[in-house]
Amino acid sequence: EMLGGKPAPACGFAIGVERLLDLCVQAGSLESPAAVDVYVVSSGAGTTSMALRASEQLRSAGFDVLMHAGGGSFKSQFRRADASGARIALVIGEDELARGELGVKRLRAGADPQGRGSAPDKGAQESVPVERLVDTVAGLLLGED
Repeated sequence: EMLGGKPAPACGFAIGVERLLDLCVQAGSLESPAAVDVYVVSSGAGTTSMALRASEQLRSAGFDVLMHAGGGSFKSQFRRADASGARIALVIGEDELARGELGVKRLRAGADPQGRGSAPDKGAQESVPVERLVDTVAGLLLGED
């Protein structure tokens, strides 16, 4: 109304969310999000359906799974997978889809010798039939300890 419009009843408030989050970080009351077990990357025609099925299969077996949903190249998806802290990347491309297989790549190995947490493994990607996905992931994740 003060700016020339119709009268409009309203109310508002401000909480300063950014300041509140900054205070929580300084106080140490915010925990870092837990790293996921498996990050699913996919690219190509028809791969989303297989990615959804594989993700659900792993979740049903009790694994924490994060599926990339933003598209993009494999390189950008692997960057996000690494940033997520995931220990394994599940790779689904058109070639894997045609063969009925999934690529499984270990992103983290044991502790870094310099004590900085997990170190990336330089190991190769392994092709796994869809039927053996859960057993393979369980072997990689649970067999480390």
